[in-house]
Amino acid sequence: MCNFAQFHRRKINIQTNYTTRTMKKTLVFALSAAAVLLTSCSGKLGALSSKNFTVTPNPLETQAGQVAATINGVFPENYMKKKAVVTVTPELRFKTSNGLQTLKGQPATFQGEKVRGNDQTISYRVGGRYAMKNTFDYQPDMAQSELFLTFKAKVGNKSVKVPEVKVANGVIATSELYKRTLATAHPARALDGFQRVINQKQEANVKFLIGQANLRRSELQNNSVQEFVRLLKEIAADQEKLVIDGVEVSAYASPDGGYQINERLAGQRQDAAANYVRQEMKKTKTDAPLDTKYTAEDWEGFQELVSASNIQDKDVILRVLSMYQDPEEREQQIKNISSAFRELADGILPQLRRARMTINYDVVGRNDQQIKDQLAADASQLSVEELLYAATLYGDDLNQAENAYKKAAQLYNKDGRAFNNIALIEYEKGNYNEAAGWLEKAFVVDKSLPETNANMGLVALQQGEIKYAEELISQATGANGLNEVLGNLHLAQGLYAQAEQDFGKLATNSAALAQILNKNYQAAAQTLATVRNADATTDYLKAILNARMGNNTAAAQALAAAVAKDPSLAAYAAKDLELKNVKK
Repeated sequence: MCNFAQFHRRKINIQTNYTTRTMKKTLVFALSAAAVLLTSCSGKLGALSSKNFTVTPNPLETQAGQVAATINGVFPENYMKKKAVVTVTPELRFKTSNGLQTLKGQPATFQGEKVRGNDQTISYRVGGRYAMKNTFDYQPDMAQSELFLTFKAKVGNKSVKVPEVKVANGVIATSELYKRTLATAHPARALDGFQRVINQKQEANVKFLIGQANLRRSELQNNSVQEFVRLLKEIAADQEKLVIDGVEVSAYASPDGGYQINERLAGQRQDAAANYVRQEMKKTKTDAPLDTKYTAEDWEGFQELVSASNIQDKDVILRVLSMYQDPEEREQQIKNISSAFRELADGILPQLRRARMTINYDVVGRNDQQIKDQLAADASQLSVEELLYAATLYGDDLNQAENAYKKAAQLYNKDGRAFNNIALIEYEKGNYNEAAGWLEKAFVVDKSLPETNANMGLVALQQGEIKYAEELISQATGANGLNEVLGNLHLAQGLYAQAEQDFGKLATNSAALAQILNKNYQAAAQTLATVRNADATTDYLKAILNARMGNNTAAAQALAAAVAKDPSLAAYAAKDLELKNVKK
């Protein structure tokens, strides 16, 4: 048991230790508070990290000749001093042949809570988020570039330094490959109207007197009957070029009078006309089927003639025809219109007492070899349609096709189609200036030819004049092959889904590029597998497609094939971010 003195010393020690601990805690609190106060009031801003920013897309990509970047940033808690003003500026940096180049984007300014201004205010305590959108005009040297954010900051009147931050890499320029795919685009071909077999018919009409069915000599000597007989003779004389399909005879009676009388009369007229035709066919030794028929009361012909006439009460007569279906009722109602019936009897009804004789035949033109032979011997003997058609007979031989078009342009220099199609050949040869020259000639000859406007738009795209191309192509409505031209325009404009729709099932490099950019990879693979006359661009697109799908071995093989066909692609591929994981 301790004594009183020991107890007293223990009490003093306990009190001393308690006081010491309390003072230490007070000092620590005071120092912490002071530190916070000094930090919030100091004139410094801390460094920001790339973790404070996200960029979409990253890597950057081209679209319609532009490189767009959406930057989402965060000012963290306790960062933005209440009297601070910070201006953030995106800078895209890349090397050129003249050294490092920097393109500055649109800056954005932010302010602390005690700054009087119109910029976005950022809370010191909770921080804040912001978004910036910037667009840069694409340059090929941007294929290897970096996007930085630089900061201009001050707290109060004092400038402070905030280190720059790298936020993205760039630039994937796959969309710019449309300039290469345009080389194998198909311009709009103005079509020929050639038909080797043309269906024709020759008609002859004879009229009968009221109540009669005999063929009058005067009727058999009219022009239509004489042409009918002459054609039978021509067919008999040249059965290679003229091939008869059949002969028809149709006889009619006018709708006035009793039905039974008209039916008998129409039948007799049919027989009379058919007998005449048989005699003429026998004379010319024409062997063809003869089809005969008659119409007892020709109400249909009556209505057509009345509709085309200027007779009095025409509308009333037509109304009667629509109101009454019974032939006798119709006839009676029309006769009741006494003022008009005399005009009908004199001008309409005699034309319905007739027989029509028709020869159906085919005109057979030159076959393909005959057209080629005639082109070589004397092109002037060919029609413009035959010449335009002749150009399509030589397959991939562009020189032969161009020769046929130039013959057409020489012999038929008022037809713009020949000039347009010469431009098409020059375009396919890669002679874009020559193509433009021929298109100008086509435009002078025929300003209304839609294919010319479409092709002038395609040449404008090749020259990078997208807005002018759009203007021209908008005037090409109805052009043959317009959808492909539109697809290339929309591809250049960055409208990939629309471009894919325009191309449809076409298997071209441009169609495959649209599918790749639209992320329709399965369709792109099918298209690239069926491109006709596949070239280096076809293989390069296969490399990109396989790289996107993670098939780096296949991508490397496709790239090797592309470089073998076009060695210049090796340098391009070395900078292409699409192929960064592909063995070069």
